[in-house]
Amino acid sequence: MKPLAQIVAANAAQSPDGLAFLEAERRLSWRDYHARSDRLAGVLAGLDLGPGARVAVWLPDGPGVHVVWLACEKTGLVVVGIGPRAGLAELRHLLEKTGATALVSRARHRDVDVCRVFAELRGAGLPLRHHVVIEADVEPDEPVFEGARPAAREARALGPEDLFLLNSTSGTTGLPKCVTQHQARWFHFHELAVEAADLDERDVFMSLLPAPFGFGLWTAHFTPALLGAPTLLMERFDADRALAAIEEHRVSVLAAVSTQFILLLNSPEIARRDLSSLRVLFTGGEAVPTERAVEFEDRTGAAVLQFYGSNETGALSRTTLRDSREVRLGSAGRVIESMQVRLFDDDGADVTATGRGQPGCRGVLTCRGYYEDAAANAKLVREDGWMLTGDVATLEDGVLRVIGRTADFIIRGGKNISGPAVEAAVSTHPAVALAAAVAMPDPVFGERVCVYAELRVDTTLTLEELVAHLSAAGVSKEWFPERLEIVDALPRASGGKVAKQALREDVCRQLGEDVRRRLA
Repeated sequence: MKPLAQIVAANAAQSPDGLAFLEAERRLSWRDYHARSDRLAGVLAGLDLGPGARVAVWLPDGPGVHVVWLACEKTGLVVVGIGPRAGLAELRHLLEKTGATALVSRARHRDVDVCRVFAELRGAGLPLRHHVVIEADVEPDEPVFEGARPAAREARALGPEDLFLLNSTSGTTGLPKCVTQHQARWFHFHELAVEAADLDERDVFMSLLPAPFGFGLWTAHFTPALLGAPTLLMERFDADRALAAIEEHRVSVLAAVSTQFILLLNSPEIARRDLSSLRVLFTGGEAVPTERAVEFEDRTGAAVLQFYGSNETGALSRTTLRDSREVRLGSAGRVIESMQVRLFDDDGADVTATGRGQPGCRGVLTCRGYYEDAAANAKLVREDGWMLTGDVATLEDGVLRVIGRTADFIIRGGKNISGPAVEAAVSTHPAVALAAAVAMPDPVFGERVCVYAELRVDTTLTLEELVAHLSAAGVSKEWFPERLEIVDALPRASGGKVAKQALREDVCRQLGEDVRRRLA
């Protein structure tokens, strides 16, 4: 098993002018990918960073992220992946948690003066010593040094079993934890993806996921390179531009979270673009809405596939081109035998035979735990080695169906209501573009259902109209929203998912204001 840098070097030798990455007008060939990462590796090797030192990378999605990661691999340095949407509190937390001694970024990241932030953080006592500035052309400016530049040292490349990346959970609840990553797990994941979708070097990938997270890792950093196939990236997701790019570049494999492919479906451009090149959509990261997935297949002719798992577990199950539509769109797919998937109840007993519980797994796709976080690892991995997902699922005839996340239930009067199930029902209303269901506190029932919704252009919606629609559709009354908040855009966490914790906090704040107004 060769490390990724050697794979890229082989691609550069065999197909030097072949396209590795494309973002807007920026093209990066395999030769340039290899050469630019070599040059940056030389810069990093000249810093006083010991083997395994942590280098934080905070860049927009684009070729530059992958160049930097490859350069760190060649130099024996561990990347701390900072999501492009991360705020300053998350940035500081991850730098402190990992003890990063260098930061690679643009001079400005979105609206942030990173050079000023770097100086402030170093002045506040963080161990940062170097700031390497990378602009859009993926060439480094002169690094910032604390003292005189040290003599360059020989690079010490990482191997497939070495720690190469610390990435974070998506940050939907509190500050994120750091997940340890080694390349070998993603090589195994790649083999499963190739088998699931019949992938080969003729495919053209488009990955709309943030690079530091698991879904983005395999769809942009690993699988395309292992195949020698090109990948289209977007610095900022835009549905209209994504559809135009699919048509222009004849994309065959699209990777997008559910919210993104729903926004593609909602775009007027989908009716004007030739999407016949698409044959596969890999989605996941959150509950896949069945009706919209059916619509995507019918509109594009592409098969909707998914891996079910997490940044920590890798994958427990998957759907493939050989599965029926019922399995592909109505479940999380068939369990991966090598992951030894089991179900556990709240007391930790194995309930696989009864078919309902929290999934756990053991296998080659799992991470090696959270970085320096014994308490979190104790919750993640049982004493007997089974890694838990935090979801609730059923398992029957080898097919896994996820009911919801344990933290994504709304408990109303003792009844567990699945947030994703409510969202799927609400999203069938013709005015709803995107919905998120969260619990709002209630003195009688404990919690009630609150729905936040983005609407389609030139539409309106009231709570009464939504409830009438759900009633006519035969939806259980227990699922009916009891509060509806219309927003221009749902907030997103670093991984691109809806930031439900922010919505929970918002509804609590609004309820408090409502009480104060009634008492005034």
